Amino acid sequence: MQGKILPAALLCIFVKTTYISSPSSILASPVEYLHGISTFKGDLLRKELEIFTFKDLLEHYPFRHIDKTRVDKIAGLSPSNEYAQVAGKITHFEILGEGRAKRLTACLQDDSGEIELVWFQGVNWIQKAIAVGHQYLVFGRLSFFMGRPQIAHPEMESFTPQKNDGKNYLEPVYTSTEKLKTKGLNGRAIGKLTYALLQILTEKDLPENLPAYIIKQYKFISRFQAYRQIHFPASEKHYQHAVRRLKFEELFFAQIRLGLIKTTRHRYSKGLIFEQVGDLFNTFFNSYLPFELTNAQKKVLKEIRKDAGSGKQMNRLLQGDVGSGKTIVALMMMLIAAGNGFQSVLMAPTEILAQQHFNSISGLLKDMPVCVKLLTGSSKNKYRSEVLKLCEGGSLNILIGTHAVIEDKVVFKNLGFAVIDEQHKFGVAQRARLWKKNTTPPHVLVMTATPIPRTLALTAYGDLDYSVIDELPPGRQPINTVHRYENKRPQVMDFVKEEIAKGRQAYIVYPLIEESSKLDYENLMKGFEEVKSFFPEPEYWISMVHGKQPVEQKETNMQRFVKADTQIMVSTTVIEVGVNVPNASVMVIESAEKFGLSQLHQLRGRVGRGAEKSFCILLTGSKISNDARERLKIMVATNDGFKIAEKDLEIRGPGDIEGTKQSGLLNFKLANIVHDKVILEAARNAAEAILGTDPDLNDDENLPVKNYLQQQKGKTPWSKIS
Repeated sequence: MQGKILPAALLCIFVKTTYISSPSSILASPVEYLHGISTFKGDLLRKELEIFTFKDLLEHYPFRHIDKTRVDKIAGLSPSNEYAQVAGKITHFEILGEGRAKRLTACLQDDSGEIELVWFQGVNWIQKAIAVGHQYLVFGRLSFFMGRPQIAHPEMESFTPQKNDGKNYLEPVYTSTEKLKTKGLNGRAIGKLTYALLQILTEKDLPENLPAYIIKQYKFISRFQAYRQIHFPASEKHYQHAVRRLKFEELFFAQIRLGLIKTTRHRYSKGLIFEQVGDLFNTFFNSYLPFELTNAQKKVLKEIRKDAGSGKQMNRLLQGDVGSGKTIVALMMMLIAAGNGFQSVLMAPTEILAQQHFNSISGLLKDMPVCVKLLTGSSKNKYRSEVLKLCEGGSLNILIGTHAVIEDKVVFKNLGFAVIDEQHKFGVAQRARLWKKNTTPPHVLVMTATPIPRTLALTAYGDLDYSVIDELPPGRQPINTVHRYENKRPQVMDFVKEEIAKGRQAYIVYPLIEESSKLDYENLMKGFEEVKSFFPEPEYWISMVHGKQPVEQKETNMQRFVKADTQIMVSTTVIEVGVNVPNASVMVIESAEKFGLSQLHQLRGRVGRGAEKSFCILLTGSKISNDARERLKIMVATNDGFKIAEKDLEIRGPGDIEGTKQSGLLNFKLANIVHDKVILEAARNAAEAILGTDPDLNDDENLPVKNYLQQQKGKTPWSKIS
């Protein structure tokens, strides 16, 4: 990971005299203002790599550096080498196949052996670019075909052997595209342009954006040097210093932006005040609470009560593992709201989950003078009119429903508390509509049963106040999870029969990638028929639920299982959240290798809700990928949702975690919140310390931060959760 400064001859590439003349704005210059980039090439850079300005080019970082003094011998390559860098001459090449099957193969030879190079794309351009008898330095991912080493789509450049005199001969390698390469903008050409840009930039063009005391505390190199050394480092050590500085910068300003949103809300947003606990809360707590709250629930309740009495509008994320008791916390806050004359609403992503919440909450409050109603898309007109009238008149205390509760027709007399369950299932615009249901926005509690790793929470949800229920209620037993291959299906079904004989119930869940997919639907029906062959009527009764069913049929089949009229529920992932059947003790997940860790954990959480020992059986085919094997191994090893979430983040990366892609907060060019936890924590602490003492960034020592933010204003899609 290093590189040497490119030859002085490259200085002939200079910036056109038409660039924006102000030193402070040179980085905002359109990329075609750099000599060597025509309007046509500028358009290509914009379309292919989103490089619009000098700044974008400067932040198009090399993904590695070539050390030209380290070259592998072809004869010494083995399957244990993931990548290889070899040098030699092209002895011959040929084009094979036609149309889409067309490919070009070339033979590269050094003094120890031969390696095959192959291209499946850009064949016509490659054919013109390489020459037989010419020496090349080649780098790429190594594979073996019929025992011979091979590199597909290698990086190539002309090669002149260099002596290793103890100095670093390192050159940056940049990403490009096939279209750019055909127009003379390969990775090496981009490197030349970047080098030329760095020659005309001064420290004034890259002023410090961190306070001097932070630079001193962490022994950072200057910002100007960081940009020079990340592209063309004098040594590996210089490169590491540059990466550390620029990663910190990315994470620090992410935390500053999120912190400003939060502190601004805390300082200026007007909120409803819940002045008293109220008789409703006290009566429920003393007479109807079915179990003692855990310490974690008490702590979270205290945090929410403090927010609701502060006079500032609350916007809090509550996360807790499956079955940790988030809903009871939300209910108790709704009772406090009612005791202060305010209405509450709970919005869930599906009718099944909304119905589940309604059943449990109305059941808990059945002997109390609290009006609770359900509103969903399938509510009948007469009932809907009654609910709307009660809501507008103020006699409705708690409204539970789906997105139907945010329709314009739903008018509250005095909405004070809004709960959004499984918040990642809703869009930002949907959640924001709840804010407009009262002149003074209600307090908002967003809940998720998908545990969020701390690093992800600090980054994607840093503008929210943050509570965690990290403790399960007493009496809940860990679920025994096992992995079984397809050939053990008869034994698995026999085990399910044993549990049913004890009076228990079981889920058998099939994956559906797309609910509308005909193939997936056929697989589900085939699976249903197979289940019936193991569990014939009338000895066994089976319910089936999937996304293509009408809502009424789905609800009927679900209720049959809830009431134990059926012993087995064959389902798709529609039962991932919201179904609460304490008598269900077995979860069989078919084709478990097709599910992500988070979804597997959510499905497993449908059992183990009663006092009896419960089981989750992960059924897979005999051939599964290494990633799938790792996921299954983690599921078998732990029931801890937070450990699973951390592993999920490591395996899939932050951009793929459900609910985070839309936020736009994780698109860092350098930083990785999985691998850079230490830097993230340091950046978080530094940002919190600054905003804690200087929330307006007016102190002289913090002006570099404020100036940089003002320059960047509007360039990053920061958005609140609700």
